[in-house]
Amino acid sequence: MLSSRHLVQLLNDCARGDSQALARLYRATAPQLFAIALRIVRRRDSAEDVLQESFVNIWNHAREYREDKGAPLAWMTTIVRHRCIDSLRRLQHENLADDNIDEEQWPDPDPTPLEQLVRHREGVLLRQCLEGLQAKQRDSIVLAYYHGLTHEQLARHMNCPLGTIKSWVRRGLEALKGCLER
Repeated sequence: MLSSRHLVQLLNDCARGDSQALARLYRATAPQLFAIALRIVRRRDSAEDVLQESFVNIWNHAREYREDKGAPLAWMTTIVRHRCIDSLRRLQHENLADDNIDEEQWPDPDPTPLEQLVRHREGVLLRQCLEGLQAKQRDSIVLAYYHGLTHEQLARHMNCPLGTIKSWVRRGLEALKGCLER
C-alpha cells in the first residue's frame, strides 16, 4: 500500500487526466477496496461491479478530492461504500419490483447505534490482541488483512521466505483467536 502522500499525488495526476496514474492507484488500492465492497454486498460479482463503478467515479471526481478534508483512502472508501449502497438498493428494487413496498420500509444498510458500539468494542479488543502478538506476526497480519497484501507480496516486502510468512500469519491468527475467545 502506498503512503497517503503518494495516493494524494496519484489522485492529483488523475484529476489532470493521467490514465497511468489511475492504473497505479488501482493496483495500490483495489485489493483493500474490493475487500470492503465484498464485505458489504457479499457477492463477488456485485463487489467487482461496485469496484469498477467506484474507480470510474474516482476518475471522474478526482479533482474534487481535498486533502484537508480527509485521507485519500478514506475518500475512496466512502465512494466504494456509496456504490455498495446503490448496488444493494438496485438489487433490492429488482427483487421488490412487483411489490408495492415503499423505500422507507427497506432495511437501513447503516449499522444501528448498538451495532456500532459492539463493533467499536470488538475493534478495541482486536487492537489489544494485535498488540500482544510478536512484531513479525502482527506486521504480517496487518499487511495481509488491512492492506490486502498476498503472502507472496508479504514475503517480498518483508524480505523473508514464503513459508516463514505463512507460519507467522497462521500462528498470529491462532494467537488472535485465543485472545479474542478469552
